[in-house]
Amino acid sequence: MTYASIIDMIGCTPLVEFKTPESGDARVFVKLESMNPTGSIKDRAAIANIMAAVESGELTKEKTI
Repeated sequence: MTYASIIDMIGCTPLVEFKTPESGDARVFVKLESMNPTGSIKDRAAIANIMAAVESGELTKEKTI
């Protein structure tokens, strides 16, 4: 999959079905957190905080995060 920006990747953590003989009839999925733009940091929470700070005026182009 191709993304237009890193922000588009947020919330799109890939899932892989994990099949083992021990799982029986259960379907087990594993999230590939390493594929998140920031690794294991909670991307959706981070972008929500950043967007709120931008909307409130607390975060401007002159500031660094």
